[in-house]
Amino acid sequence: MALLTIEEGERNEMKPSPLNDHPLFRLGFRPFYLLSAAFAVVSVPVWLAKYFGWTNGLAQVDLTWHVHEMVYGFAIAVIIGFLYTAGRNWTGLWTPRRGALAAIVALWIAGRAGMLFLDPLWAAVLDMSFLPVATWPLYKVIKRAGNKRNMFLIALLSILSATNIAFHAAKLELIAMSPLQPVYAAIMIIVIIESVIGGRVIPNFTANAVKGARPVINERRDRISLAFTVGAGLAWSCGLPAPMTASLAAAAAVAQATRLIGWKPLCTVRNPLLWILHLSYGWIPFGFLLLSLAALGVVTSSAAFHVLAIGSMAGLIIGMITRTTLGHTGRMLKAGKAETSMYALIQFGMMARFAAAVTGGSLRESLLIATAVAWSGAFAVYLIVYGPYLMTARIDGREG
Repeated sequence: MALLTIEEGERNEMKPSPLNDHPLFRLGFRPFYLLSAAFAVVSVPVWLAKYFGWTNGLAQVDLTWHVHEMVYGFAIAVIIGFLYTAGRNWTGLWTPRRGALAAIVALWIAGRAGMLFLDPLWAAVLDMSFLPVATWPLYKVIKRAGNKRNMFLIALLSILSATNIAFHAAKLELIAMSPLQPVYAAIMIIVIIESVIGGRVIPNFTANAVKGARPVINERRDRISLAFTVGAGLAWSCGLPAPMTASLAAAAAVAQATRLIGWKPLCTVRNPLLWILHLSYGWIPFGFLLLSLAALGVVTSSAAFHVLAIGSMAGLIIGMITRTTLGHTGRMLKAGKAETSMYALIQFGMMARFAAAVTGGSLRESLLIATAVAWSGAFAVYLIVYGPYLMTARIDGREG
């Protein structure tokens, strides 16, 4: 996305306190990237421990917990942290920081604890509160700045909040629906966010960093791609007839692949900060191809949604949280061994999880463990290397 930088004119005098002074609460990406990475490290091993029967504790941990927490715990935290940071650049106005940011972060933590330890009703109350509370200040900043171009993100966050309400209503048996269905719909919404944001940043990053690369940005093609993606997501989420769903998903796959090819991904193979974005985006068309096949009963829907959730969502997340952390802490946009290892681990985990989805028996169990090791390893490296960046002030002395 094009980042608009405007210097903030007003300065609020605040009494000294740890929250006012600590770098962790100076901009949204800092606490949310840190905590989402820490949550990613532990959450998948916790789920597998319960899945394999290695522990009898944590009664709330089941398949629905795992699927829900990967979306509404892990991914949503990164999205909010990213949007708070991007919103500051888009508008020149401050998104939540200091005490206000700490309070929103505390609500996210309470939601994660509630989903593990509380009665489902109280867990639902805490968890459902986070997205509306986190979205409201972003809405106020975008509205105040007249930044209509990005107001659609408020609408998508509101829909994500609605799907979360539907999840908890299904869990509490207030509506006749599988709790997984709203989460799958949420993954589709996140793919739409990835498609829009990716279309803004990936070609621009490529053009700026690779000499001679001329990524093609075609607005008409982008609209068609987005229309097919939305259509396929709606068809799957609403349970439309299989031939219609399969056709829309296949069309979305072709449209997304054509769009990506125009961004010149092969020009980025020597730049890890770029190829991780291109490669991760490439899992979107593959995921929709699998959705098309799943609608026809050829493969499982689990295979398709894990490709979209790990391949595209987690891949783009690890690519963006490294890149934006480097940029917003005043460091050079350059990937070293640590970054390359994170990116490779996520991609290995994606391939292992896909293989697990199409195989069975003891091999499947080994592949699930390999996926968890790669997943947790990637975010553990992020915590070790980037944790100090997030916890300390910018090295260039600027705000944020």
